[in-house]
Amino acid sequence: MANITQTPEKTMSKHREGSAFHLNLGRIVLYVLLILGAILAVLPFYWMVATSFMTLGETINRVWVPESLQFKNYLVAWKEAKFAKYFVNSLIITFTTLAGLLSTSILAGYAFARIKFYGRDIIFALLLATMMIPESVTMIPNFLIIRGDVIPLPGGSWLNKLAALTVPFMANAFSIFLLRQFFITIPNELWDAARMDGAGHLRFLIQIVLPISKAPVMTVLIFGFIGSWNAFLWPLLVTTKDTWRPLMVGLWTFVSEAGPETNLLMAGAVITVIPILILYFLTQKQFTEGIATTGLKG
Repeated sequence: MANITQTPEKTMSKHREGSAFHLNLGRIVLYVLLILGAILAVLPFYWMVATSFMTLGETINRVWVPESLQFKNYLVAWKEAKFAKYFVNSLIITFTTLAGLLSTSILAGYAFARIKFYGRDIIFALLLATMMIPESVTMIPNFLIIRGDVIPLPGGSWLNKLAALTVPFMANAFSIFLLRQFFITIPNELWDAARMDGAGHLRFLIQIVLPISKAPVMTVLIFGFIGSWNAFLWPLLVTTKDTWRPLMVGLWTFVSEAGPETNLLMAGAVITVIPILILYFLTQKQFTEGIATTGLKG
């Protein structure tokens, strides 16, 4: 009888031990995969930064750690690639694009979320459908429009002009969707109270909606900044002169000029990445909140 009463306890004990073993094994596998993924993600960035501080001989010998940090590589790359001009161009292009992007995204997102008008849902569905179209498909039609072949443009063709690099990106379906999803979560009681005070939609948007929408707006800003700052193919297509060419096109030009000097190329690459890293670290909290509070409801 004693053996019979102890059998279930032993069985449960063995079951717990087996469950604990499988749980620990699963965690070990998960941690190993996460570590490998982190290494694969960080390794190219580390190689770029490390190479930017090496001598040409060290890059040829493919060492992983430079003997001494060659800060002069950044000065040489900055001067030889004329990064100062390209850097200013990128700043002007990026901030002009962001100003237009915020204006259209906020107004359109609010209209789709808070204003009822005929065909609203159909128009919004068509807007979302444009997100499924690859950029390469629309590039040639957009180029023909910018060149003035489809519709007459103010001042003629926009090739080699600031408008060609900014106007096509001042409206973005994803940004409108992101803000719309947040705006629809705002309680209707706030709108009712604003109407009782005599506020219209514009005043309600500026004084009430925007102050509580800092996180999603900051998310739109970050995505817009990254997209505009990293733009390469479109600026290369619509510019044939250095007048308005951005930093990424300047880096591409420098690649052909620097030739085998990998250390200078990597120094130039680091220079182009620094503004994005600074922006992300300064706005990391708002970016995380914006992702967590938008696009998941409605």
